[in-house]
Amino acid sequence: MPDSPPRAGSPALHDTDLIVVGGGPAGCAAARMAAGVGMRSILIEPDALCRNLYRIPALDNVLGGHTNGPALADAVTTELRSTELCRPELGRRVIDLRTADDHVTVTLDTGTRLTAPYAVVATGVGPLRPRDIGWITAPSGLTLSPLWQADADDAEDHTLLVLGGDRPIGTFLRAHPTTDTRLLVTYPEADAYKVEEIRDDPRVTLLPVEHLTLIPSDGGAVAADTVSQDGTRHTVTADAAYLSIGSAPTAPPGDLVRGTDGYCPPAAQHPRVIVAGDLRSARYQRIMTAFGSGGEAALHAYYAARDLSIGT
Repeated sequence: MPDSPPRAGSPALHDTDLIVVGGGPAGCAAARMAAGVGMRSILIEPDALCRNLYRIPALDNVLGGHTNGPALADAVTTELRSTELCRPELGRRVIDLRTADDHVTVTLDTGTRLTAPYAVVATGVGPLRPRDIGWITAPSGLTLSPLWQADADDAEDHTLLVLGGDRPIGTFLRAHPTTDTRLLVTYPEADAYKVEEIRDDPRVTLLPVEHLTLIPSDGGAVAADTVSQDGTRHTVTADAAYLSIGSAPTAPPGDLVRGTDGYCPPAAQHPRVIVAGDLRSARYQRIMTAFGSGGEAALHAYYAARDLSIGT
């Protein structure tokens, strides 16, 4: 009896069972979970796997006993590289993502097109710059480094002006617990929730502002004119300035649905596309939530391909 032809949308008609766009914690977790349920995947990442994890010097909120990002990244990438059902495509960028009734097509920067019944998009976020932020005015051409690039020597006996109250400040303080420094952390009132974890550190001075104008000074020092919500003006000075103003979503072009903030809410996407990790929202950007959402995204594709509800 002849074999029945593959039904529309079956893996035999496509390059793989699941395309994973993004090789951070969420994307790696999606590919690993997919392999665990027998699904082939192609994981596309323009840089190295778990690149951003290698930049985190201290961790205190992940399972597995890892106390720094590089150790966790090494463990994740080692396991993923040994996963036979996952084919990493590193050094490649998705320049277009298109959806159809029964499949997803992604186009790489090489011109190659790949198709699969489902895609997990976990491209995460990239750093914002002062020019992207309405409450900061900075001289044209001024380049500031993110706080995670500062080391103990940069901070010891120095006052650092930190623009923004994003979470890397807490990471920096945990990584350098004995460093004698003073951080002047400026942020808008809307971001007050971000500084809760550093509020009680004696090395931190919190400076909520309505607006900040950065004024470079001679010898590498910096000054800033600040305006508080009640209109009070102050000038603050520091030995150096660093950025911790947050990130912006880095979704690939194509058929992804973006909110007004640039993020891609999962519920708004085409049924063939599952968004995972930091790309979902600014509120849940944690390593643990990235791992969980990546694994859940792969299971979503697995069950959907078999016409099963996730609750079944």
